[in-house]
Amino acid sequence: MSARLPPSMRFVERDSLSANGVLFDDGRRTALVDTGYVKHRALTVALVRRALGDRPLDLVVNTHLHSDHCGGNAALQAAFGARTLIPEASADAVRHWGEGLTYASTGQRCDRFGFDGTLEDGASVALGGLSWRVIAAPGHDPDSVILHCASERILISADVLWATGFGIIFPELEGESGFAEQRAMLERIDTLDVALVLPGHGPMFTDVRGALRTARQRLDRLSADPANNARYAAKALLKYLLLDEERIALDAVPGRMRGVHVTMEANRRYLGMSVEALSEWTVGELVRAGAARIEDGVLVNA
Repeated sequence: MSARLPPSMRFVERDSLSANGVLFDDGRRTALVDTGYVKHRALTVALVRRALGDRPLDLVVNTHLHSDHCGGNAALQAAFGARTLIPEASADAVRHWGEGLTYASTGQRCDRFGFDGTLEDGASVALGGLSWRVIAAPGHDPDSVILHCASERILISADVLWATGFGIIFPELEGESGFAEQRAMLERIDTLDVALVLPGHGPMFTDVRGALRTARQRLDRLSADPANNARYAAKALLKYLLLDEERIALDAVPGRMRGVHVTMEANRRYLGMSVEALSEWTVGELVRAGAARIEDGVLVNA
């Protein structure tokens, strides 16, 4: 079977700030899986309008509620009146807009949104005239789901599997189990009949076995020493702030990192560095990787 997308689907590859989206239009109903970050909400609405013309967006579906996957929800609801489905495990957090949502703890932003229904493990949802099975996918996020279309052999893998790995294992940063769940999800994906993967970040890919091998190797390194996960998170979360704000004064970096609860908790548990030392190390790592540069005392996104 061809690994090309069916005519009713469009993969929208974005960047590290806004997660990829999958737009569906079967001529009767339209839907978008994942909506990007709040900074890009106007762009998200414009992309959907351009793709659908005069037709409305009927449905928003979120694989999980990290800010880069649902930051456009409120704008799309306002623009189109789109119904919204979220993972069942996140329903109470959204209903009360409180504990269980990660925006404050990661130093990120998200406009408040509502929802109309939930995605439960084992259920089916119709998108693009196709049936998609909902699979609970803890690991990166304990409430996440992925979507599998058996007839087309396509997997919408969110941040559980990318061509080059997977997302931060957030539960482990606060002393909860996540590595075992991530490993179980990789094993679960290996049992599915998948010819094409649409990840939350990066390009879609067909080398599922190769991606799983890379992911397992990465998971082995992280689980062998959880401090590696903490270091990765510190770099990724500061880079995310930089993507959002574009420039941060170097002398403000320790204060900004101190405001990211997830980073501070991971540092307390696994690294034991002063905030100043952690900030200096993280900035140096981003600069060495070419992910940032320093200009006149300012850390600049690169």
